[in-house]
Amino acid sequence: MRIWDIPPDKLCRQHLLGEHHELHALWSIIINNKKGFAHHPETMRWRGKLRALYFRHEALVEEMIKRGYKHRTPLDPAFATGKAFQDEFLSSYEEQARILKERGCDCRT
Repeated sequence: MRIWDIPPDKLCRQHLLGEHHELHALWSIIINNKKGFAHHPETMRWRGKLRALYFRHEALVEEMIKRGYKHRTPLDPAFATGKAFQDEFLSSYEEQARILKERGCDCRT
């Protein structure tokens, strides 16, 4: 599970759509208090920051629409509480860019 800290317009198709899918899973884990992945580092860094996660989702959706994708899975903004920005990182921006570059995809990092 990974929510990148790379701007969505820099992500390739695979990582843009993959992150969108994983963000929905993460959202569900947090708002429904699900046990699976509850202690995953990615889950832990977003606890108390659902507003920031909501904003990340909206940025992903905006990029998806720009690329011609239809979006049919909105998040309920009533759950978008807590901090409005993410200030906790599992790896630096530079490290994330390096990881994506090594994957040989079309991400523009």
